[in-house]
Order: sequence, then structure tokens, then C-alpha cells
Amino acid sequence: MRRTFKQGDREIPVLTGAEAELYPGQAIALVGPSGAGKSTLLHIAGLLETPDGGRVLVNGVDCARLSDGERTRVRRREMGFIYQFHQLLPEFTALENVLLPQLIAGTGRRRGEARAKELLDLLGLGHRLEHRPAQLSGGEQQRTAIARALANAPKLLLADEPTGNLDPHTSAHVFHELIALIRHSGVAALIATHNLALAKRMHRVLVLDGGRLQEVSPASVSA
Repeated sequence: MRRTFKQGDREIPVLTGAEAELYPGQAIALVGPSGAGKSTLLHIAGLLETPDGGRVLVNGVDCARLSDGERTRVRRREMGFIYQFHQLLPEFTALENVLLPQLIAGTGRRRGEARAKELLDLLGLGHRLEHRPAQLSGGEQQRTAIARALANAPKLLLADEPTGNLDPHTSAHVFHELIALIRHSGVAALIATHNLALAKRMHRVLVLDGGRLQEVSPASVSA
């Protein structure tokens, strides 16, 4: 795919032919220097931006050419998003934050609460269901955000520095639980990170540089 931005009279190419295939149950690290276009690539993969050229295939459908409303429906049905800052709704409990996207998707409340409890239990938060974000630690907030991203059983999980705002010990703990959930749920996950030690522990590593993607062995990544 290709993506170019305009700055005055200048054209700045960010993606010049980035191609990759993502498979169920795999955690794929997206690494590269600052400004390489990792966030742009995630936005395009998540149908938040459209490429200037190329395709974004989800279950064989080129979603880059869909209308705004159709892309929104695909995001709601097929994708989950995790950000560096948890973006939890402060007035709602952990349980309610994980329940809300399910209600929006049309899931009944009883079924949605059961799903939210299951995910939060898997992430070690079964005793924190009724706590609001301000009452949770940083690691607990991010684990709640992970549960929310997986609440609607997406096929694709996109994460932008999901542990970048945590201390090293908490980051490693949250990352371990995230990888376990990816395996458990069978979701395909693309995770942008500057933490090369974490990238080494993923199934695959994609390096974005010069507008293109190159796959390298996780073992070859220098932490």
C-alpha cells in the first residue's frame, strides 16, 4: 500500500509499498524508527485512514474501497484497538468499560456482562470489576483496555505501544497476559512497539523503514 502526505507544496511519502499478511493466533511486532509511519500503517489497517494506493483485505474483502459507514461496521465487527494510553471512560467501572462496546454491537446485557467478567478474570482483574479507572493501577487500567479491545471477539487486534506508558516490570507482566490472550482467542494481532525486548518474544517481527515492510526473525532483533 502507499500513503503520501502533503506539507505545503511538498509531498512526503510515508508508505511506498508496505505489504504484509496477518494470521490468526499470531502476535506480530511492528518496529521501526520514529517517524517511519507505524501509526499511519496501523490507522490504515484499522480502516481509520484510506491508502493512496493498494488494498486492505479483511476476510478477502477490500475494505479500503468501502464507504465510511461500511468501514465503521467492519471495525465494530472485526477489529479491536489498544492504545498507549488506556482511553477508558472514567465514569464507568472496569466491568462497564468492557461491557459498553458489546452493547453498542447489539449484544444483550447479561451475555455481555458474562463475557466482560470472563475476560477480566483471565487478566487477573476479577476482584476489580466494580472499580473505576482512577481506582486502578496503570497496569490494571491497561489490562482493562485489553479486555475491552477483545470484548467483541475481533478477528484483528491493532495495538499502538500498548505497554509504552508502563514501568518495565508492569510492562512485561501486561505483555505476557496479552500474548496469552492472543493465543487463547485466536486473534491476529499487529503490535507497534519500540520495546525490542518485547518484540523478540512475539511470533513474527515486521520492520517498517523507508516506506516498506521487511520481515525478520524475532531472534535476530537486537534488544
